[in-house]
Amino acid sequence: MSELQGGPGALFAIGGAEDKLKKRTVLQEFVEAAGGSKARIVVVPTASALGQDVVDVYHALFAALGAQSVVGVRPENREDADDPAFIAPLHDATGIFMTGGNQLKLAGVVTGTAFGRAVTAAHARGAAVGGTSAGASILAEHMIAFGRSGATPRQRMSQLSNGLGLVQGAIVDQHFAQRNRYGRLLSLVAQSPGLLGIGVDEDTAAVVRGTHLEVVGRGAVTIFDGSRINSNAHNASRSEPLLASGVVLHVLPATATFDLQARVLLSYGPQPAAEEIAGLEAAEADLRKLAKEIAAEGVSPKYYADRKKRAGRRTAKAARPAAAGESRPGATEPITAGADLDTPDRFEPDSGTA
Repeated sequence: MSELQGGPGALFAIGGAEDKLKKRTVLQEFVEAAGGSKARIVVVPTASALGQDVVDVYHALFAALGAQSVVGVRPENREDADDPAFIAPLHDATGIFMTGGNQLKLAGVVTGTAFGRAVTAAHARGAAVGGTSAGASILAEHMIAFGRSGATPRQRMSQLSNGLGLVQGAIVDQHFAQRNRYGRLLSLVAQSPGLLGIGVDEDTAAVVRGTHLEVVGRGAVTIFDGSRINSNAHNASRSEPLLASGVVLHVLPATATFDLQARVLLSYGPQPAAEEIAGLEAAEADLRKLAKEIAAEGVSPKYYADRKKRAGRRTAKAARPAAAGESRPGATEPITAGADLDTPDRFEPDSGTA
């Protein structure tokens, strides 16, 4: 059994076509979530038609990214998916990665079998579970089995199947912008407004930890929130365009974090390290304290600015060559000497005049 502790692991819904040659940002993030140099990753290529080749590709990639071990497990039917020999590698996995391909085949083999339950159990004990393309769609409770492309939502544009249920209350679509799948995802939200529609672009991952979704990669994650939708989905004829009014749209690029439960944006952009935040808070507290001390003494902050200006003018004057008959302070005489610098101004109401 794996030594992972501390609750459910991260979920990686990858929109497909993740970079495998250059930065490999998405795959690197998955390896890190699976344990980095201690990662033991099981690749599940059931959806793919490429055979052993697809396992070899991901074996080379994950090994190059520092994983400790990578093995392929390919149940081809539900009998395989209930066979202990196929399930055993999952018990020791710190990461499970499902490849792209035919998502309806993947769901038909995995969901409701011992293999599917083992994937869910691995996630519950802390393993990172992810997939690309078809492997992303199956993470949700309700999975898009197939459907048409297009920007306009239409009745009967797509069909749902059961997924693994690791992402609750949502539908996940992939290759989203590249294959123009706005319409089919929006049609499903119009028909099931209680579900969030999550569309993931290629070379991009929606990384779910608890109720928070973070975006990693080159593209964006599009979210349709139909909580307050007005729709005619209940009586529209087949292939008819659907009314979808009042849908809240979120387009989230990399670094954006979204609360799936509250359905709100939490943050965007690089966040300072904890020690940096503590330092900023301490500096802010010091400034507040100084402001209170100045106010308590009745000294106007303008006094300090004026004092700095006067000292600057005197320094500049002292640096000029003396004109004939002009006297100036001696080398040992303080340039700042003068009664005007010793008596601070007091707070006075602003008269509005210069």
